[in-house]
Amino acid sequence: MAASFHAFVLAGTGSGCGKTTVTLGLLSLMKKRGLRVQPCKVGPDYLDTGWHTAVCGTASRNLDSFMLPTSTLNALFCEQMQHADIAVIEGVMGLYDGYGTDPDYCSTAAMAKQLGCPVILLVDGKAVSTSIAATVMGFQHFDPSLNIAGVIVNRVNSETHYQLLKVAIERYCSVPVLGYVPRMEGVALPERHLGLVTARESVINQQPWQDFAATLEQTLDIDALLALSASDNLPVGEWPALPAADAGAGLTLAIADDEAFNFYYPDNITLLARTGLNIVRFSPLHDTCLPDCQMIWLGGGYPELHAAALARNVTMLEQLRAAHQRGVAIYAECGGLMYLGSSLEDSNGDRWLMADIIPGHSKMGKRLTRFGYCEAQATQQTLLATTGEVLRGHEFHYSDFTPETPAVMSCRKVRDGKTLQAWSGGWQVGNTFASYLHVHFAQRPEMLNHWLAAARNAL
Repeated sequence: MAASFHAFVLAGTGSGCGKTTVTLGLLSLMKKRGLRVQPCKVGPDYLDTGWHTAVCGTASRNLDSFMLPTSTLNALFCEQMQHADIAVIEGVMGLYDGYGTDPDYCSTAAMAKQLGCPVILLVDGKAVSTSIAATVMGFQHFDPSLNIAGVIVNRVNSETHYQLLKVAIERYCSVPVLGYVPRMEGVALPERHLGLVTARESVINQQPWQDFAATLEQTLDIDALLALSASDNLPVGEWPALPAADAGAGLTLAIADDEAFNFYYPDNITLLARTGLNIVRFSPLHDTCLPDCQMIWLGGGYPELHAAALARNVTMLEQLRAAHQRGVAIYAECGGLMYLGSSLEDSNGDRWLMADIIPGHSKMGKRLTRFGYCEAQATQQTLLATTGEVLRGHEFHYSDFTPETPAVMSCRKVRDGKTLQAWSGGWQVGNTFASYLHVHFAQRPEMLNHWLAAARNAL
């Protein structure tokens, strides 16, 4: 039977081994071949997916097994593959790194097995020869049930060096080496405190990536990669109960979307659109007029880098306060929380007045305040959850928020069965809810029913 699609996971031996750069090159290459490419990222990362989307023109999807039940995640993946010829899935951290020490919990390896996709292992070829086979063999033997179907060697100095590495790996590991990635100028991605600079902030020059793809066409066996990734078996999945198709009819949602606020899961926006909502976008940085709306979403991003401009846009701040006062249902995540607070102190120590909807003050620090997966249980009725409901999400921020109103969520980080941290977070003021937590709506679609109901009740 002919394969109906292709899919593979590009995994690494650890963070910083070049997964994102090589993924972007492969996305550009596959697009150049005329394939309909669906980029994906294992885990909650917004930055890598933004670069995926910018380079190949198709919205990258997050595959997050902490936030999403297996059946739901599989259903999302299958839906995307209805419109794609190939899925290029970038792993997270090292192949077996997950949440805690269980390699089958929230790891790249676990995701590959869940979706039934082969793994292409990216290994570092710098300053090594035969020893590279020991690295590959260790990854093979750690979980013999995992299909490591091929190897790509990164940072190779010459064809001679590559041949030495290839012979060693194939001789001792019996796995095909699909080629190598040479060092190239112009394809490194810019970084800052949260990781990569967002693709939204950079003018994407496609030429270096097209040149990189042309190089990979010469140094990788793409036909072999496509043969190894051919499949006609999608994973079994089922959608949870979703809001009615007309649940949002007659309502307008305004989404903040500019250089300061742009961290959104495309799946979340798709789920909202399925309710019949009218979705419009606006810029807290550049617009002086808030769209006529009954709902507002302020996502994550880098408001601290644009604090002066946000503070100067007094008209927008006034319109947001007026919307809050008339009961518009406002939801804010992370950067959105900082914007809705009373003030924001940036990394230079300058303090800027913000919307003052959630009384409290944000201050940037020099190290991560909190990061990683966590659970949040509502201790009272909120915009997204009723009392007792638990949301799963992740936090990743250098800022700290000092509130002047009681928190409405009880949060905790549990790893390997032990509670590592417990804290309070999330603030509900009127019809506005804001927290540091980033969530995927598909984990509990009832969240959308709560939000829509809050919007309608305020009419």
